Amino acid sequence: MERLKDRPKTLPATPGVYLFKDKAGKVIYVGKAANLRSRTSSYFAPADTLIPKVHRMMSKAADLDFIVTDSEQEAIFLECNLIKRHHPRYNVSLKDDKSFPYLKVSLNEDYPRIYVTRRLEQDGSRYFGPYANAKSVRRTMDLIKKLFPYRSCRKKITGNDKRPCLEYHINRCVGPCIGDVSFEEYREVVKQVLLFLEGKQDRIAKQLKHRMEQSSKDLEFERAAAIRDQLQGIEGVMERQKVISVKAVDEDVIAFARDGDEACAQVFFVRSGKLIGNEHFILGGTSDEDSGQIMASFIKQYYNSASYVPPQLQLQYDVDDFALSEWLQSRRGAKVRMLVPQRGEKKKLVDLVAQNAAQLLEQRKIRKLSDAGKTAEALLELQEKLVLPKVPKRIECYDISNIQGANAVGSMVVFYEGKPKKSDYRRFSIKRVSDVDDYAMMREVLKRRFARAVRLPENENGWAVMPDLLLIDGGKGHLGVALDVLKESGVDSISAASIAKENEEVFLPGRVDPIVLPASSQALYLLQRIRDEAHRFAITYHRKARQKSAVASVLDDVPGIGPRRKKALIRHFGSVSKIRDASVDELADVAGMNKALAQRLKESI
Repeated sequence: MERLKDRPKTLPATPGVYLFKDKAGKVIYVGKAANLRSRTSSYFAPADTLIPKVHRMMSKAADLDFIVTDSEQEAIFLECNLIKRHHPRYNVSLKDDKSFPYLKVSLNEDYPRIYVTRRLEQDGSRYFGPYANAKSVRRTMDLIKKLFPYRSCRKKITGNDKRPCLEYHINRCVGPCIGDVSFEEYREVVKQVLLFLEGKQDRIAKQLKHRMEQSSKDLEFERAAAIRDQLQGIEGVMERQKVISVKAVDEDVIAFARDGDEACAQVFFVRSGKLIGNEHFILGGTSDEDSGQIMASFIKQYYNSASYVPPQLQLQYDVDDFALSEWLQSRRGAKVRMLVPQRGEKKKLVDLVAQNAAQLLEQRKIRKLSDAGKTAEALLELQEKLVLPKVPKRIECYDISNIQGANAVGSMVVFYEGKPKKSDYRRFSIKRVSDVDDYAMMREVLKRRFARAVRLPENENGWAVMPDLLLIDGGKGHLGVALDVLKESGVDSISAASIAKENEEVFLPGRVDPIVLPASSQALYLLQRIRDEAHRFAITYHRKARQKSAVASVLDDVPGIGPRRKKALIRHFGSVSKIRDASVDELADVAGMNKALAQRLKESI
């Protein structure tokens, strides 16, 4: 790194792309800059001012190369292509982006076909995608093949074939090979496919209704019936599409969820105000990255390959990059707005996309440990890396949840042979700690847990069974608390560890430095999943406790509102805010209430 320190001074103060390489000449990072000299100089700032990821990268950097471009927009395009080519270790990058499939409509042929391809070519065809995987694109193909009778064969169409194929007989092809349809009529089928893929099903439905009515007037009842069946299929698709906006807008809604060095980006496609579909993509290299930077990286790489850029993007995080906005505009050929909604229906939609991304990321983690072989491998690796006396079949994990010490709760989750054992989960309401003291709260939870275990030595229930590994969501201090409690409770033979979320470091008794497991480690996946489950369980309980406390603080002060009436009000309205919004008459309609009591309640809250 010292050898490279003066290198930025030799770079031009122009737009371009820079590449950091390691000792072997392998590209480890690609970046774009409006000013190469200024941007690359920032990497040589004092080590304590660099984010951990950049610090690690610079410790590996041995060379710095650059490519000058005419503009920052051109630099973005080049950056995307170089990331795709080199897959640098320290870039946020789409995983497996070389293999993303597209749906191709071969408009360069007289009788176009619709098929899957992995190559984008400037050949006059229309492309739709990219799709996340082949399964996703084939699902779309199966649907359009049921709705539109286009040809799927590769033969040269002359119209003089003696016999059609099976698809013609089952109404899956209009038979251009035997001349049963004119060139113009076949092209009309293809136009409908294009409209469908663009999300304009309402236009297709309108056209089909007109053709069906015309066929009926011409006494072509068999043809009218075939169009009716096609129309019903289109309308069925339209019914399943959720209306997102009363305005007929075209936009993509983008959000992501992240976990360590991996993130899942989800894109909802809204066309003419309707949600017509969605795709998700996995990003690597996201640890220590700013959320806005992850969003910008995804937008660049996705729309560099996307067949269509809508006029508007609704984003989870702000992307403060004028050059990116200009680049999107050049890709679309018209203005593109990037918005970050703060409230209302748009914000709810972005939150929904983020929730979907989080669920997909969790499912991905679970799939990695889904088969028994991988779970067994993870447990064996845990035994080896954590130096445990035996394979940790039963793992208990503990977490604390509170806001400024209020409504503090603790959670205990149990995994047996790598799988959650929910019957043994336990919740704790913190009773003896009133200050904001995470260590004291953890001490209380663990003391109560092992006090019950000692009292029930013969009872084979969740309290009495001892864990093979005690896992704490926290750092070295939390582990120290756990070890003290185990010793005080007379069960210090139990192995213990803690996992700190910030850098996924694992702390062990007697070791000064933490263990850092590889990002691809099965043992790390298992520890993360157990820790995340303990956190989820604690947060859920804390939310309920907070809601109960909020209800108690408001309704308990109203004379005449006892536990029974309070329960009836909450059951009827669902929340205190809805009780506030209710009229006196609506409050009086609740079981056990009357007009006078309703009026008193209304005045009190």
